[in-house]
Amino acid sequence: MDLSRITLRPFRLSDADDLLLWAGDDRVTRSIRWKTLASKEEALTFIGEVCIPHPWRRSICVDDLSKGFVSVFPGSGNERCRADIGYALAVEYWGQGITTEALKLAVPQVFKDFPEVLRLQAYAAAENIASQRVLEKAGFLKEGTLRKYSYLKGNLCDLVVYSFLSTDINPSV
Repeated sequence: MDLSRITLRPFRLSDADDLLLWAGDDRVTRSIRWKTLASKEEALTFIGEVCIPHPWRRSICVDDLSKGFVSVFPGSGNERCRADIGYALAVEYWGQGITTEALKLAVPQVFKDFPEVLRLQAYAAAENIASQRVLEKAGFLKEGTLRKYSYLKGNLCDLVVYSFLSTDINPSV
């Protein structure tokens, strides 16, 4: 995959068919909190009510077609110094470096868009080794395992926490 074909952009209603292809796949949604979408109507509603109004949710695009997402959830109050970041990608693009590239594009932009955010943190299910590798390749530092930390799709699981600080960015990025 030529990684120069990868871009991030806000979601558009015209992404509904592409979104449904990957967000309608249980293999993609099993490791995120979204429910699996079942119809174009659900995809349109999700884009219109969740993606578009979200403070920082971007479509991971290959040749401008939506193949996944990166979302950032900034903290508030005493937690305004940090934000959570999450992502998912269509199965047919797994293992090609696309999510890593998307995170490398997202991280510096997030620190520009949210100047109070000094720390991005990500959580990966302990058994999701591929997601952990994505974070490591994107420059995130593994901080540890949070045992029996959260329910995901009804199952209590261990989460591995990773961080990327604004001071971790290479000035040449």
